[in-house]
Amino acid sequence: MSVEVLDEATIRSFVEDEEAFNTSVEDRFRNLDADHDGLLTYGEMAAELENLRVLETHFGVDGAGLSNDELVKLYKGLFARFDHDGNGTVDLEEFRSEMREVLLAVATGIGYSPVQMVIEEGSFLKRAVDRELAMRKEG
Repeated sequence: MSVEVLDEATIRSFVEDEEAFNTSVEDRFRNLDADHDGLLTYGEMAAELENLRVLETHFGVDGAGLSNDELVKLYKGLFARFDHDGNGTVDLEEFRSEMREVLLAVATGIGYSPVQMVIEEGSFLKRAVDRELAMRKEG
């Protein structure tokens, strides 16, 4: 993990850079696709949903206060947001589409005033920050 400064423009620019965004999405998808069948199941995505700390980050809820059944219900609901066609799996295009929406929502939430955040190495946000830093060095 590292502490980084980012704002809405950092994230939006990353999402709008099709090559950078698509490469990141494809890398994450491949890492999650444990059986390499080109589809993500709930089981393959469950740990990722938990690692996103959606409860704490987006809802201000400490997951420790929820029962296991409540957590499973919540994470299955999140999985369903990715599973656009409702077939029980998430393909690359569904994953790409939902990650775009998630990142744009995060960007809107952050706004244009720079914020300091602890970011996980290899995460989409870290890749966005690294991309921006590389562009500054080139320019």
